[in-house]
Amino acid sequence: MLRDRGLPVVALGSIVAGGALWLSGHENSADIAWAVGAVAVLVPLVISTARALLRGDVGVDAIALVAIVWALALGEFLAGAIVALMMSGGAALEAWADGRARRELRLLVERAPRIAHRYVGESLEEVQVEDLLVGDLVSVRAGEIVPADGTVTSREAVLDESALTGEALPVTITSHGQARSGTANAGDTFDLRITAPAAQSAYAAIVRLVRSAEVDRAQFTRLADRYAAYFLPFSLAVAGLAWLASGDPTRGLAVMVVATPCPLILAAPIAFVAGLSRAARAGIIVKGGGVLERLGTARTVLLDKTGTLTLGEPKLEEIIVYGKLSADHVLRLAASIDQMSTHVLAESLVSAAAARELALSIPTGVSEDAGRGIVGTIDGSTVAVGSSGWLESNGYIGVRERAREHDTGEGAGRAKILVGVDGALAAVIVMGDRLRPGAHTLARELQSLGVTTVALVTGDRAEIAEEVARTAGIEHVYSEQTPEGKLDVVRATRDREEMRNVVMVGDGINDAPALALADVGIAIAGKGATISSETADVVITVDNANRVALSIGIGQRSLHIARQSVGYGLGLSVAAMLFAAFGYLPPVWGALFQEVIDVAVILNALRALRA
Repeated sequence: MLRDRGLPVVALGSIVAGGALWLSGHENSADIAWAVGAVAVLVPLVISTARALLRGDVGVDAIALVAIVWALALGEFLAGAIVALMMSGGAALEAWADGRARRELRLLVERAPRIAHRYVGESLEEVQVEDLLVGDLVSVRAGEIVPADGTVTSREAVLDESALTGEALPVTITSHGQARSGTANAGDTFDLRITAPAAQSAYAAIVRLVRSAEVDRAQFTRLADRYAAYFLPFSLAVAGLAWLASGDPTRGLAVMVVATPCPLILAAPIAFVAGLSRAARAGIIVKGGGVLERLGTARTVLLDKTGTLTLGEPKLEEIIVYGKLSADHVLRLAASIDQMSTHVLAESLVSAAAARELALSIPTGVSEDAGRGIVGTIDGSTVAVGSSGWLESNGYIGVRERAREHDTGEGAGRAKILVGVDGALAAVIVMGDRLRPGAHTLARELQSLGVTTVALVTGDRAEIAEEVARTAGIEHVYSEQTPEGKLDVVRATRDREEMRNVVMVGDGINDAPALALADVGIAIAGKGATISSETADVVITVDNANRVALSIGIGQRSLHIARQSVGYGLGLSVAAMLFAAFGYLPPVWGALFQEVIDVAVILNALRALRA
């Protein structure tokens, strides 16, 4: 109610009108004008204070209420009008600051796609994004928002992903590449095959996170609210002592006037909301000020490997050929058979063949031993793709020894795929999962922020985990962990007194339980991030691991600025109260000085918007 923009206008108008009347010699009329301005704000102030008291909250509104009533009772009408302007203007300023701080969050919600152009035969129809089904083909025009997650069916698509990632430069998605909802078409019109309903898309999940972030309040914000419960009796005590010691009730009024820092207490939530907005601008969606505060006090970070430190997308590194078949021919045969496989490396192998524009064949007589290998017939040849042990069990003699002749190792996320053709080893294909951008320096950046423990927690084998940890500069490694094992690591880490505020970073479904248990769960957007993002407190939408460190840095800065704003503001208010108690600060000048304090701390809180 106090945020009504008309109230500051009324209060300011009464002060100006009263001043003009006083200068023209109409002092009684001036007092009436000032009183009108004070009463105009006093009425909604009484209502808001009563509602707060019914909720069990004692806010600084009560201090302002006492100050205005006291001023009117003593005939200090100008002082009452200035306090009324301070309260209503401060509330309006706080509303502006809150809106400024939430701008990036609000823009994310407002730009959510609402319509799509779906193909019906050879024509297009305009439909709501909620009506899109998996498999629908849609046309995305220049400048439009991608309506749902899908696969590009045109030759290429140029997308502006800045709303999701904070990166200004557009990216080019080639045919069969994945496009995320919420990105904007920065190029020519392209066609998109929908792969997930709009409600399950990446952008819809982000919008849900933003809305939850707008509701959540930081623990420090609630603590700031409790300051008021102590500040009100303290202010009354100082005002009463000033009145008793001087015998002048105006001294007590002056104390109460400078003890009305309503926007001061609101500086804490503004700082946290500004931090949320700053994070959103960098592609980091944080579920509220409470999460941001916990990030600011984090001292332990646990990192998953695949899809978190690494990209989770194995790429072809090398093809070691045996016999007369060329590398491309072996790759074409292996990718043709792997079209029918469910193995995690099969899709990467098929993608590698597509990148080389190799024409794949449809295999026949396919048989797969899940997780070990697959065999079938391609163009009259029997092709087997799998591990060395599996190939030997299927009659390929001596493949282990032949593979060791060109041992490339399997550390740092590498894996070897053996290809046999017509009973003989044809090639060893080496696949590598590269470190995510920013992963090399992440541990060092976290330590520079005061994080004392950085650990790798992964389901991979010890040798792979330790190699990745060495590359990333991580000392502590928990390898071969099941989802239950990851839970145990988080639980054991949290139980150690010196390791409170544990952050868990992951990307997949198997990380979701650990993300939920940690003090702060951070999900890095990827193929498995839909489930994990629902349980995580923070979702990183940009493909860079250093955003983990940035999120903690933003949390630290927001918490520091919130504490600074409240501490300095309260300190200045107490100093002004003492000056007023000794008669050095009359009510009118005290009200003006308090307004300066309130504006200063709110503007200081907005510094959390900056990098």
